[in-house]
Amino acid sequence: MGGNTLDYSLLDTPEYTKRQRRYNDIEEVKQFIYQLVANDIVGDFYIKDTMDTLNNLQRGKGVDTEGEIEKFGEAMKDLMRKEFSPSVPNYNGRSGLRMSSIGKPLRQQWFGLNKYSKEKIDSKTLIKFMYGHVIEEMLLLFVRLSGHAVTDEQKLCNVGGIKGSMDCKIDGVVVDVKSTTKFGITKFENGSLAADDSFGYIDQIKAYAHSEGERKWAWLAMDRDSGKLAVCQYDLDDTEHPYHSHFSQDIEERVEEVKKHTGGEDMPEQCSFPVEDGKSGNLKLSTMCGYCPYKKHCYPTLKVYATGSGPKFLTHVVKRPKYKSGAVCPEIDLNF
Repeated sequence: MGGNTLDYSLLDTPEYTKRQRRYNDIEEVKQFIYQLVANDIVGDFYIKDTMDTLNNLQRGKGVDTEGEIEKFGEAMKDLMRKEFSPSVPNYNGRSGLRMSSIGKPLRQQWFGLNKYSKEKIDSKTLIKFMYGHVIEEMLLLFVRLSGHAVTDEQKLCNVGGIKGSMDCKIDGVVVDVKSTTKFGITKFENGSLAADDSFGYIDQIKAYAHSEGERKWAWLAMDRDSGKLAVCQYDLDDTEHPYHSHFSQDIEERVEEVKKHTGGEDMPEQCSFPVEDGKSGNLKLSTMCGYCPYKKHCYPTLKVYATGSGPKFLTHVVKRPKYKSGAVCPEIDLNF
């Protein structure tokens, strides 16, 4: 999954010549080269083997198919127990600093540690979380059936006293498995996730890798609508990567920053600010704030409208949102 290095001779390829008008600065040129390199990585790595397994019903040599299916079944049982057993904390019962959260905004983590009320998870969102976990387990099953080594599943990690459990290692590389959207899969495909990491994925997996003494890591992601797969890998030693400055912050420094700003009584600074909602004159929450379960504490007068593409969170309303039919979108309440 590694070993490929940046080769500027790719600038002379016909593929680049066709696209050079679209790449007007060096950062975009670097990103294009990395897309070419990534295609080579994927061609030799477990995505190709996984798809071959599914298309041709081929299995990797020496794979215990029945054993792997049994393991998948046990993972599904554990998932259901976490959701429906009173003795096992579910999504609403988690608290404290965890590796899965250290990449999230400081104020959001502070709200959680100080037991502020948050939006309750409705049934639709809970179902999304659950089938996201089903997809992730399914992907690991496919990788194992294709003959690649999946090890260290849910291994406990610790950096500066903050603990978490990594998803796994695949062929020795720390990997986090994600189900995502059509928009999200693009960031995994072209390696731009580090420049737009609204969910804090970078610090989370970097902490897992650091606890293992590793300097590179990867995500295996699937678009849950199309079934499209992508692998995105970052390496701290790859200083030529166009997004290196976005993912190279020292993780121990980040851990200390999180502990410093979330452990006191003072609320951290606002995470981000509202952005323009097209040409309507309205202001809406950023993507990061829109997904935050504590948003109402930052914006007490927040207006929420049910649109055809999901809820729209407006901090300033000039024109009420409308459906394509012209009908006005109804205002809805946050489930606090």
